[in-house]
Amino acid sequence: MTDIRSYKGIYPTIGNKCYLDNSAIVVGKVNLADDVSVWPFVVIRGDVNTISIGERTNIQDASVLHVSRTSATKPNGSPLIIGCDVTIGHKVMLHGCQLGSRILVGMGATIMDDAIIEDDVMIAAGALVPPNKILKSGYLYVGTPVKQARKLTDDEISFLKRSATNYVELKDDYLLESI
Repeated sequence: MTDIRSYKGIYPTIGNKCYLDNSAIVVGKVNLADDVSVWPFVVIRGDVNTISIGERTNIQDASVLHVSRTSATKPNGSPLIIGCDVTIGHKVMLHGCQLGSRILVGMGATIMDDAIIEDDVMIAAGALVPPNKILKSGYLYVGTPVKQARKLTDDEISFLKRSATNYVELKDDYLLESI
């Protein structure tokens, strides 16, 4: 059974038709919208700030999602906000950043505090997005640290939504298996 834990009496909220693998851990101030999928060995820890994950987003195997606490110099801290139709690849680390909608984060990428990823972006496998970096809409980003590589093609932009849809269908299959 999925490990859903409270932190200081606050439990995660889980939308309709979400799939959470039995090995996933979800803690505290986390909000999963409808049709979100959380795959094996994912940790989503909303203890010292909030995490919000939009509809039809998938968080793939062994990814870690966390936040930064509030402080005197940073009264809002760094929450983690993820839009709709986002594909988070295997072993991704997201920490206190903001992702728009229709984004693909490649396997093993890291996105750090206060980075902002606009809508319709692809981030290559293994990329490092440093703190406070803004990735503009419509581009592929690669490297460590990340650099804008080129504009996305129309096919790639269409693929961003299709990738999320594929994972909605896959999680629906898994939900049927568990009945």
